[in-house]
Amino acid sequence: MKILRGILGITIIGLSVYGLITGSVGTIIPYMLLLAGLMFIVMGITEFKKRNADAFNLFLVSGFVLFVAIYSLV
Repeated sequence: MKILRGILGITIIGLSVYGLITGSVGTIIPYMLLLAGLMFIVMGITEFKKRNADAFNLFLVSGFVLFVAIYSLV
């Protein structure tokens, strides 16, 4: 799970740098949000395995971020 979280984080950073360089941030933001939502789900699963109370908050945040990402893609 740490590897998947790292890959998602690096991909988000790469997309944001690409958007800043090319000036097309508006078209890249939904994809960054989609990846951020997936990263929050992975973080929530790892916190849930540890029986940590923060897992519920991470699942709520991931649901909201995924909703916004899908809404902005359509």
